[in-house]
Amino acid sequence: MHNSTAVNSEPNPSPESTSASADASEGAASAASRLRREALLAEVAALPSLPGVYRYFDAQGQVLYVGKARSLKKRVASYFQKDHGGTRIGHMVDRIARMETTVVRSEAEALLLENNLIKALSPKFNILFRDDKSYPYLRLVTGPFPRMAYYRGAVDRRHRYFGPYPSAWAVKETIQLIQKAFKLRTCEDSVFANRSRPCLLHQIKRCSAPCVGLISASDYARDVADTERFLLGQAQGVIEELQSRMMVHAEALAFEQAAELRNQITALSRVLHQQSVEASSLSSLEQDVDILAVKVQGGRACVNLAMVRGGRHLGDRPYFPAHVEDGAAWAFTLETDAEGACPPVAESDMQPSLTHMPALTVVDIETRVLEAFISQHYLDLPAPSQLITSHPVRRELLAAVSSHVGVKLQVTHQPREQRRLWLEMAQKNGQLALARLLAEEGSQRARTRALAEALDLEPEDLDRLRVECFDISHTAGEATQASCVVFEQHQMQSAQHRRYNIEGVVGGDDYAAMRQVLQRRYARLDESRLPDVVLIDGGKGQVGVAREVFVELGLDLSLLVGVEKGEGRKVGLEELVFADGRPKVHLGADSAALMLVAQIRDEAHRFAITGMRAKRAQARTGGSRLEDIPGVGPRKRARLLQRFGGVRGVASASVDDLCSVEGISKALAEEIYRALH
Repeated sequence: MHNSTAVNSEPNPSPESTSASADASEGAASAASRLRREALLAEVAALPSLPGVYRYFDAQGQVLYVGKARSLKKRVASYFQKDHGGTRIGHMVDRIARMETTVVRSEAEALLLENNLIKALSPKFNILFRDDKSYPYLRLVTGPFPRMAYYRGAVDRRHRYFGPYPSAWAVKETIQLIQKAFKLRTCEDSVFANRSRPCLLHQIKRCSAPCVGLISASDYARDVADTERFLLGQAQGVIEELQSRMMVHAEALAFEQAAELRNQITALSRVLHQQSVEASSLSSLEQDVDILAVKVQGGRACVNLAMVRGGRHLGDRPYFPAHVEDGAAWAFTLETDAEGACPPVAESDMQPSLTHMPALTVVDIETRVLEAFISQHYLDLPAPSQLITSHPVRRELLAAVSSHVGVKLQVTHQPREQRRLWLEMAQKNGQLALARLLAEEGSQRARTRALAEALDLEPEDLDRLRVECFDISHTAGEATQASCVVFEQHQMQSAQHRRYNIEGVVGGDDYAAMRQVLQRRYARLDESRLPDVVLIDGGKGQVGVAREVFVELGLDLSLLVGVEKGEGRKVGLEELVFADGRPKVHLGADSAALMLVAQIRDEAHRFAITGMRAKRAQARTGGSRLEDIPGVGPRKRARLLQRFGGVRGVASASVDDLCSVEGISKALAEEIYRALH
């Protein structure tokens, strides 16, 4: 009461004093901004005229932009020498609070460092390509009888690799073709070493059965050599050699062998015909070609990469970068400021949605997107010597990339004949892929909006609406795991999904498991990072447990929503149960909000059950991975388990101990040790 009286006894501030206080605050902020800008300009003035990389940060320490420069002093100064006014670029520059620079020896080194930092920091104003999957390869595993295998991962020098291929389908199709034409084996070494009779693949004429000696080592080696020549684009030469051998067998009246060769020739010729190009008509530069077509529409971009390897068109793969408009605007304005003003552009040449960026046409944006793709993509993957592009690319960029990858890249912008057909096909597929993306994003955005309306949410930014969903999975109480999946920006964020091993609870007690995972998830989480919705896969019981946890942690109960099975547990009859006392909501089978809820719930269930199965298998087998080690067949595995008393004993054994087991060489012992550690 005393404090209240003291407060009330203070005189109310006058309008004049309030205005003066506000003016003082604004003046202080303006002075701080001016000092910060003066410090930046002084730092810019001290920069060397050397190649390097620069990074801009805002006042909160978030990275805004990463760029490279042939001359740091000239390039960085270009940002601050011109008054950008209230333009988009002006707002970006005004947010710069500090910068960091790194001097390197060459522009090629700057390119490498720039793109490594872009991938690591994900700056807001850089065009960013994300690729969470490595490319697949076809691998020829070395040995007396090499085998073909689908492979994804880091390559090494022990085996031969062909690719990369744009998709797993392209690799598997190639393997099937080689099985038909050359009959190379695909079985694991452990299976190969223990066969006593030919397998089914031999029966259907897809394998020459070297496992049981139905083909000599020399003949098999010749088939391997023909396979390698075919994969390297020398298919016509292989066909001509097969034709010569077929005629020799025919003249010797060995008609069965001649028929086998005829079938090989037919299979290879069919492939060349399907590709609509004769390998012999291609120059050495055209055997391996990447075709790059870019399309910008609706604020999104697509770079469609089509691959030709060994003269064969293997298909294409679309990429959809982030920060397209901001990144292109920043890079374009920077270059025009640093290198001279760009010529005026007619209003009719500009895309309507981009008219707020003066002199920035769709072609400008597409060119910047293409150059960003080339600089980021070919730093991590092998590059062919020939690129066919839908837009011209700067020679300086090509020189820097060529210097890094060790291959002199040659770019054709306006190709002819066969290459023109390849580019037109890549452009068409890129347009279709972008149209599908825009349609899917529109549909997904509509679902997000419908869910927000169904839950009476009013997010400031619908793109940032975050939903976390939990599910519990086990098999009769064994290997209990909980999953937490994240939905944000209108899609599942698989990189943010998490699994939780549930321990210390009675098997099958889903309530206790749910209590544990929610406590572990939210006990130490800052309130500013809480999701907008916490979905619980369950009805009143599960929601009641979640409610108790949220009460203990002092969290908002309105976040909690349970997904209760409807009558008969039929899909489409689910109801939403709320922890804050609101009545149940039945959305209806055709509701867009229910479709999204079902999508998130199903992802949580899938993520939980796959983790549970892996944990169950590990518990039952002791984490056995011996079956996956090449060269460890049933007999060697049995000897290892017998000697060391189980997989854990094998894992704890040294390389010398493993070598003491009959049939285990030094090299195999080292392979086993690496696989189990």
